[in-house]
Order: sequence, then structure tokens, then C-alpha cells
Amino acid sequence: MKKVYPDAKAALDGVLFDGMMVMSGGFGLCGIPEKLIAALVASGVKDLTVVSNNAGVDDFGLGLLLQTRQIKKMISSYVGENETFERQYLSGELELEFNPQGTLAERIRAGGAGIPGFYTKTGVGTLIAEGKEHKDFAGHTYILETGLVADLSIVKAWKGDAEGNLVFRKTARNFNPMMATAGKVTVAEVEELVPVGSLDPDTIHTPGIFVTRIIAGANYEKRIEKRTVREGV
Repeated sequence: MKKVYPDAKAALDGVLFDGMMVMSGGFGLCGIPEKLIAALVASGVKDLTVVSNNAGVDDFGLGLLLQTRQIKKMISSYVGENETFERQYLSGELELEFNPQGTLAERIRAGGAGIPGFYTKTGVGTLIAEGKEHKDFAGHTYILETGLVADLSIVKAWKGDAEGNLVFRKTARNFNPMMATAGKVTVAEVEELVPVGSLDPDTIHTPGIFVTRIIAGANYEKRIEKRTVREGV
């Protein structure tokens, strides 16, 4: 089956539908699937539930989908850099399911591994635990969290080949590999598309069996969310 597509629009053709759940990789603005997010904006697909560690910033990343009001609900662990998110949430336009960051990561990993739920101590005794099943193990209380499986996962890698094998670079190896396993359809964008067989098998982070479609992107912005420098240097 051919996995390589010419661009993001073509790679998402026939995949999108209103009301779908989308996992979007990245951490802050690092390792986000810029081209695929832009293609989602251009498609006009709406009422999305988006699973992502954060919601980008106002004019970049998932913030673009918030500006066009294509996102109905966010499942996230951090949203503090996005004023559009704040405004829509406080006005009741946007639903939010907040997760501790480790819990969110494990929910995604569990979904990709076919695990429907797991117990964790994180959140016990807080608002996070409200409405969730509690269970005691060895004298300690845990809450039940469910695994997450998306209709579509969009991820960004450093290198990939035509079989969909992916290599992530440094901080981009965060939510991307887990999300690649947890999508019914996974579309990856890479900075460099290399010949099959040129990747060292021991360096591959996501095997191609998890990747449905792949594109080679170009001219990535790689913005810095907050630039901190010492004065007088």
C-alpha cells in the first residue's frame, strides 16, 4: 500500500469528518505537525475533539484551529499560553477535559496498546477524581482512567521512509510516538523523507506498521514559545 502523499491536503483526503477526535503531537511548539494542522484549518472540518498536551499559541499550531472555532473540545494538560483558548473556555464556547500530564501520556499509551483503562494515584482527592471509580490496592486509593483512541493522529518526525518508519529528534520525541500508535489512522509529516533501508533499525522510534500516510514537509518555522535571555549579554 502506498503511504507517501505529495502534501498535507492529499494525505488527509477521505480521512476527515465533522465531530472526529484528533490527536496532535508535540510539546509546546516543539515537534508539532505544522503542515497537517494548516491542512485541517483549510479543510473546514468542525466540532473536533483534540487531544494534545497543549493548545499551541494564538497564531500558531492548534491556536489556528481555535481561531476558526473548529475545535469543540480539548483534552489537554496545559493551556496557559493561549488567550484565544482562555477566552473561548471562559465564555462556554470550548469544552475542556484537563489531565495531569503523566496521566494524559499514559492514557494515550494505553489506547495505543489496547488497554481500555488503568488505575493511578495521581489526582486522588482532587477535582480530577470526581465521578471516577476509586479502588484500593495495598492500602492506597487509586482512580480509574480510560485509554484514548483517536479517529486520526497527526504527528511530526525528523526523518521517515516510504514505509512510515519514523525517527524523532530530541524534545519532539514526546507525545508523538505514543500518539502514532493510538490513532485509527495516523498521518505523519517529516522533515526528511529517506530511502527505505537507510534508517538504522535500532534508531527507529515508531515502526511503519503504525503509520498510514506520510508526507515530506519543508520550511518549518520551529518557533520558540518563550525566549529567555540574560540582559547585557
